[in-house]
Amino acid sequence: MTKISELAVVSKNAKISEDVEIGPYAIIEDDVEISSRVKIWPHAYICGGARISEDVQVHMGAVVGHLPQDLSFDVNMKTLTKIGKRTVIREYATIHRSTKDGEATTIGDGCYLMAVSHIGHDCHIGNNVILANGALLAGHVDVGNNSFVSGNAVVHQFCRIGDYCMIGGFSGVNKDVPPYMLVRGPSVLRGVNLVALRRAKFPREAIHNIMEAFRLLYHSNFNTTQAIEEMKKLGPSKELDHLIEFIQSSRRGICKYKYSNTEFFE
Repeated sequence: MTKISELAVVSKNAKISEDVEIGPYAIIEDDVEISSRVKIWPHAYICGGARISEDVQVHMGAVVGHLPQDLSFDVNMKTLTKIGKRTVIREYATIHRSTKDGEATTIGDGCYLMAVSHIGHDCHIGNNVILANGALLAGHVDVGNNSFVSGNAVVHQFCRIGDYCMIGGFSGVNKDVPPYMLVRGPSVLRGVNLVALRRAKFPREAIHNIMEAFRLLYHSNFNTTQAIEEMKKLGPSKELDHLIEFIQSSRRGICKYKYSNTEFFE
């Protein structure tokens, strides 16, 4: 049963499915579609062009689909914001719509966007991604599945973060982060994100291949092109294929490696 507070402001042109709950002082603009079992908490703001899938939570003060922070944006364009199933958007998080006519900023299924995090226009976020408190993604950032961006980390526009990555707190990222890697500092790669791979129950052979690929990329005398050729010799592996494709398609270049013997990251 749908429950909409009398104190909420809901456009008659919004499409609201069954079993939706909308709290007091929430605002739902025109051209919004909200699927079943969504909960909109008090004072949340859902802007035009938002498409919210099943079982999403939008907490107090969060803003979904507002105008992009782009001086060239034409307010007459119809652009979208798409939120995947079971995603949780916590207090005062902000997500901006796309700048391109007919296109969308997209958030995948099962994501968790903590308080005061920000996703800029034209970002594409995979499934099961976590943004901790204060994490900030500029426009056109891609984040792969099952990655974690820690508190107060900032990501430069047009950067890509691969699958199963960890971005440490207070990091500044202005290069692409290859899949399965851990970054801490100013685009500084610290190692393989072994904890995430083990928790995801990656096969031992797959983890071994990723570790060997890391060694070839960062602990050998090979340049990136030579390292990739050596990685191809390790045998068939979907993880290596994905890693190689990511590196070869990078336009900004990938993060460099730095190790300090005063720190250890598993």
